[in-house]
Amino acid sequence: MPDEIKEAKDVKGFQPRAVSYAKKMDDNFADAVAGFYNSVWEEREGGLSKKQKHLLVFAIACSNQKTKSAVKILQRLKKYGVTAQEIKDVMMIAAWTGGIQNFTNFTPEVLKEMERLEF
Repeated sequence: MPDEIKEAKDVKGFQPRAVSYAKKMDDNFADAVAGFYNSVWEEREGGLSKKQKHLLVFAIACSNQKTKSAVKILQRLKKYGVTAQEIKDVMMIAAWTGGIQNFTNFTPEVLKEMERLEF
């Protein structure tokens, strides 16, 4: 497995779907997609931490009603030591940006997963 693809797998814990799909098309394309993925998630001095990046992605998933993604991201947030209040703040931002109806749609499953993960 090329280094770029291995690094992308290490970030997420499993190979990102985009990398898997790209690999079915072309090995060089898969390396490029994995490189992009690694670049986005790399921690840089003075930049956002992986915890902050996951919170941002969680907010976007919630505001776009991508509930399954939001629930999966919650599991990663637990790994990064995110607090229940940080999650609630992000959910309020998602309600602000995505609309209150979106908030009503994604919240039940997210709250259920928060409880399961003991946030």
